[in-house]
Amino acid sequence: MTVTLADVAARARVSPATVSRVLNGNYPVAASTRERVLRAVDELDYVLNGPASSLAAATSDLVGILVNDIADPFFGIMAGAAQTEIGGQEGTGRAGGEKLAVVCNTGGSPERELTYLTLLQRQRAAAVILTGGALEDPDHIAAMTAKLSRLADAGTTVVLCGRPPLPGSDAVVASLAFDNRGGGRRLTEHLLTLGHRRIGYVAGPVERTTTRHRLEGHRAAMAAAGLGGDTAEQERLTVHGPYDRRSGYDATLELLRRDPELTAIVAANDTVALGACAALRDQGLRIPHDISVAGFDDLPFSVDAVPALTTVRLPLFEAGARAGRLAMGNEAPPPGGIASIAAELMARDSTAPPRA
Repeated sequence: MTVTLADVAARARVSPATVSRVLNGNYPVAASTRERVLRAVDELDYVLNGPASSLAAATSDLVGILVNDIADPFFGIMAGAAQTEIGGQEGTGRAGGEKLAVVCNTGGSPERELTYLTLLQRQRAAAVILTGGALEDPDHIAAMTAKLSRLADAGTTVVLCGRPPLPGSDAVVASLAFDNRGGGRRLTEHLLTLGHRRIGYVAGPVERTTTRHRLEGHRAAMAAAGLGGDTAEQERLTVHGPYDRRSGYDATLELLRRDPELTAIVAANDTVALGACAALRDQGLRIPHDISVAGFDDLPFSVDAVPALTTVRLPLFEAGARAGRLAMGNEAPPPGGIASIAAELMARDSTAPPRA
C-alpha cells in the first residue's frame, strides 16, 4: 500500500501542510516539529512524488550544473563543491529541503549548452549553475540571454561561477568572476622580475573569455615592462589551442621553432603547462635551468609536478561552494550581483632567473 502525505502527517501529529513545508524546505518550521516529520518519513519509508510536487510548485527539486569537461579538475572541483552544498552536507539519508544536483557535460559545445538549458527548463529546474569561461560569439550570447531570461521568468535561479557577467541580462542572480586578467598579469610580472624578457605564451581557444582575459593580463605586464609595443611580435610568440596536455606539447614545439632563444613559457592552464614541460624534456631542455614554465589555476597535481609548478591559484572549491549556496538561496547575492574572485600567485620551482 502506497504511503501518502496524509499518512506521514498523522504519524507526526501535524497537518499535511506542515509535512509539505518540511519536505520542500520553503518555509520555517520549528526544529522539534521538523525532526518529528522526518522521523515519520523514515519510519513509513515515504517517498515524495517529485514530478507531482513540481507541477504544484513553481520549480522542481532539480539543480543543473553545466561544465565544459567533468574530467578536467578545474570543472570537477567546482561542480563537486556546488553539489555538496545543494545536496546537503549532513548525510542523514533524509530528504528535507535539499535538491538533486545534476552535472551536465557540454564538451565545450555551445549547441549542447543551449540544449541542456532547454532540458532543465522543461524539468522546471530550481536553479542552474554555469561554470567556466563563456563563448564570445554574438549569436550564442543572444541565444544564452534569451534562454536564461526564460528560465528566470519561470522561477529558476541562475548563477555564473568562474564566468563573467552576461552582457545585457538581468536574469542572473550572481556572477562569481575570477580575476583572470589580474592573475595573468601577476604571473608574467613574476617572470619579468626574475629577469625573463623572451617569453612565449600558450593560450587557450581564441573564442573563450578566459583565454582573452588571461592573455590580456600577460600582455599588459609585458607592455608595462616596455616589451609589448610590437603587435606582430606578440602574435608570433603566442600559440592558441585547446585546454589540454596535447595542446601544450604541440604549441611549445611551435614556439621553440619560432624562437629558439625563449627563456620562459606561460601556459593557459596547469594541464597545458604539463604538456609544455613534456615537450621541453623531450627536446633535452631542463626546467627551470634552461627554460622556465608557469601555469594557471593551481590544480591539485601542480604542487606535485617535478619541478613543482609555478602557477596562479584560483579558489575553485570555495567558488563552487558559494555558487551552490547562492543557487539554494542560502547566501545573499553580492552587491550588484557581481563578485570578483581574487587570483593568487604561487611561485614554485618551475621558474627561476634565466641563464646568463
